[in-house]
Amino acid sequence: MDLPEPTPGEGELRIRVQAAAVNPTDTILRAGQRDTSGQSRPLVPGMDVAGVLEEIGPGTESDLRVGDAVMAIVVPRGTHGAYAEQVVLPAESVTAAPRGSGPAEASTLPMNGLTARLALDTLGLAPGSVLAVTGAAGALGGYAVQLAAAEGLTVVADAAEKDRDLVSGLGADVVLARGEEFADRVRERFPDGVDGVVDGAMMHGAIAPAVREGGTVVTIRGYDEPGDRGVRFQPILVAHYARERRKLDTLRQQAEDGAVSLRVAEALPAEQAAEAHRRLEAGGVRGRLVLTF
Repeated sequence: MDLPEPTPGEGELRIRVQAAAVNPTDTILRAGQRDTSGQSRPLVPGMDVAGVLEEIGPGTESDLRVGDAVMAIVVPRGTHGAYAEQVVLPAESVTAAPRGSGPAEASTLPMNGLTARLALDTLGLAPGSVLAVTGAAGALGGYAVQLAAAEGLTVVADAAEKDRDLVSGLGADVVLARGEEFADRVRERFPDGVDGVVDGAMMHGAIAPAVREGGTVVTIRGYDEPGDRGVRFQPILVAHYARERRKLDTLRQQAEDGAVSLRVAEALPAEQAAEAHRRLEAGGVRGRLVLTF
């Protein structure tokens, strides 16, 4: 569909999109599982972009220059989303793409990287603490493992047998079989329980037995049911970090340093967005499918 070319205002930047990562939140929006009442149509999904900075809005302060390779997080609403040839964003949502990465690689970092950063900041664990990560082979889980390992946490992660080497390579100290019995396996290795959990696999209450008394499970998609033994379920929303440019730029630096890896499952032309959604919903994708423009 053709939409009007967006024009940046004060405090905004216009990006010519070269790549947009495909995430589960996109498929949820497309499937009509979000309340979008009052939003303009068509609904444009997508939360991650990488491309070229084309225009700086009037009065906007930025260390970026027109022509720079950039990446950004997008908070989609109505016709404003990442699956577009051009997007206008707050300057605080945009930073340089990691050196040595192409647009497809760079587009996999902003949303999932910032979600993992928010999860760890929410837990606030000291070095030496024990963190469990579920869904560790996925994008969010993988970044959580890598960021936690870089901060001196002991990481116990879940994985299918075929993903054990991948998750171990991301920096997990202990890799255990995924599934409903993961919490029991964690307790066998850590009898007192772990200090916190990043629940990328959305195990919810099933992961609670792995946590020490009074510990915290960070959840996605809003799960916040009360737990036993003082275990707290704390939902997070990455939109709260959408203008945390310093944190996004730190992720860029960590990607350049090799502390976090940019995993592309496959790049597909934007015209194949439907196929990308079908493949993501079928499961088993490791890394991110990326749409190219």
